Amino acid sequence: MRTRMLGQNGLEVSALGLGCMGMSDFYAGRDETESIATIERALDRGVTLLDTADMYGDGANEELVGRVVRNRREWVVVATKFGITRDADGNRGVSGRPDYVRQACDASLQRSGLDVIALYYQHRVDPDVPIKETVGAMAELV
Repeated sequence: MRTRMLGQNGLEVSALGLGCMGMSDFYAGRDETESIATIERALDRGVTLLDTADMYGDGANEELVGRVVRNRREWVVVATKFGITRDADGNRGVSGRPDYVRQACDASLQRSGLDVIALYYQHRVDPDVPIKETVGAMAELV
């Protein structure tokens, strides 16, 4: 499998990644056993980048990915996102508030069971929060 360098800090990932969104949300017919088999097959074939987000399945996707990669953590890069919110009725919004960024990161770490998120990024930009504030909160997380 070919690889790519992300950024300038030596993070190397497979040229192909696996987006895991549909394994927990948005599409009908989800099957956890099949999802786990798909992730494992991708990892066995050399995929090292898995993409998830806190809003996929209301966090269930991060839990799923975390369970699968726990024994392969040394070489699997988990990317997760924040920024899309859902209220109790399922209505979506966006948030880039620094307090939300920190809370979302802590929740993602807890759900996934990981001690580090290799790639953490903003899913949607909050037009009501200066991007400098959001990015500043992300910088503090490093």
